[in-house]
Amino acid sequence: MSRRKRDLTRSILPDAKYGSIDMARFINKLMRDGKKQLAERVFYNSVQQLSEKTNKDPRESFEEALGNIVPVMEVKSRRVGGSTYQVPVSVDPKRGKALAMRWIIAAADSKNGDMQTCLANELFDAFSKLGVSYKKREDVHKMAESNKAFSHFGW
Repeated sequence: MSRRKRDLTRSILPDAKYGSIDMARFINKLMRDGKKQLAERVFYNSVQQLSEKTNKDPRESFEEALGNIVPVMEVKSRRVGGSTYQVPVSVDPKRGKALAMRWIIAAADSKNGDMQTCLANELFDAFSKLGVSYKKREDVHKMAESNKAFSHFGW
């Protein structure tokens, strides 16, 4: 057992408009160069567009879109006897949400056009279980499934 203290995780305040911690975390991941107001404007407008497409509450539709992207399994490299194995492990819920947010933002970033529209489209694709971020989740699951034979290395 290590003697070192664990880092304290900072508590994050819920976002001002919807009171959701996940939305606040997403805004923080979306922010660049400390421009939080810009990130908030882009996010809230894209979530509004998403809710218009889905005919649901903005918070509810965002959480459903995010939930569709959260991975259940992933692979981690384990070195055993000179060779490296990709060992499937289950994903912690907090890490799963962080990965999902990262994948959605990266997918929206890779598209051409303004970020607001691209993010709204990617969130709608995630809601509909389509798009780049959903494909990334499926690829991660496929990788874990194909390496199931090495799961006994995951101690």
